[in-house]
Amino acid sequence: MLVKDFDYVLPVDLIARFPAQERDSSRLMVLNRQESTIRDHLFKNIIQFLSPLDLLVMNDTRVIPARLFGRKPTGGKIEIFLVRRTGDDKEIWSCLIKGSKGIREGMLISLTEGITALVRGRKDSETWEIEFSGKEPFAEWLEREGEMPLPPYFQRPAGNMDRERYQTVFANVPGAVAAPTAGLHFTHSLLAELENAGIKTARLTLHTGLGTFQPVRVEQVQEHRIHVERYSVPQSTADAIRATKSRGGRVVAVGTTTARTLEFAADNEGNVKAGSGEADIFIYPGYRFKLIDALITNFHLPESTLLMMVAAFAGKDFVFDAYRKAIQDHYRFYSYGDAMLIV
Repeated sequence: MLVKDFDYVLPVDLIARFPAQERDSSRLMVLNRQESTIRDHLFKNIIQFLSPLDLLVMNDTRVIPARLFGRKPTGGKIEIFLVRRTGDDKEIWSCLIKGSKGIREGMLISLTEGITALVRGRKDSETWEIEFSGKEPFAEWLEREGEMPLPPYFQRPAGNMDRERYQTVFANVPGAVAAPTAGLHFTHSLLAELENAGIKTARLTLHTGLGTFQPVRVEQVQEHRIHVERYSVPQSTADAIRATKSRGGRVVAVGTTTARTLEFAADNEGNVKAGSGEADIFIYPGYRFKLIDALITNFHLPESTLLMMVAAFAGKDFVFDAYRKAIQDHYRFYSYGDAMLIV
């Protein structure tokens, strides 16, 4: 299976560089696999496709302002991108360094407000291990001084608006460096409407990292290796999934991060075990889904692992038919774009 088989041409004006005025005012394309139909709706009306038998599982990870700026001892500017925290009792992080020429083990990088970054050495071929320290807790400094890690296709710096909008309303556990974008469409009022209708929700956590947005650099899909990402499935969520299946309801994954976590945590019989760990599952066409019954997602980049997962769930030809229609009908693409529901 070739990576180029998942390529498509997207007019640049369809890339959503800013969020919709209201989260749930985004458009919603509904794909019915059984009927092979594609319908246009609004996200605020998603409730009509759900029932009290169903369970929506959401990723409650919180995006950290992971882009930092500092200076080398020589005075040269440098950009650090936090990937994941690796230290238990110290602020040691795996990081990407933009413009890493001249970076070496033992170098001390100066950040603002008295925070320093000690380069401990190479973590792997892509990342460095950096220890942060200063006169105040790093988490507090980071929340104030860090910049939200907007995807490069936005082609703009992050603004104050992004601190709220590049975050789901149910974000709770800090650790992600990219938003679980399917969840961005939900509002507090929509969640209340779901609750009033008897439609249940549950939470899990997957801290979105390199594994989600890393480009695929091989020719054959099967040769790609995905980075690990930390996850946690509470016992209450595992119990809710079990109860949903027993009553004949559907498990609806809100986003590809949720879908990957559930599929990683499920055994071959579709039973989810509560717990935490590191997920490295790569889902592409040919994969047999063990647990999820429906998927809410956004429109993804060409040749991305996210697009491959959606194609695995709904069928590649069906998904590409939907993408062609989305382009023709001027849907908004990518993180701040419109949504798709596959049932």
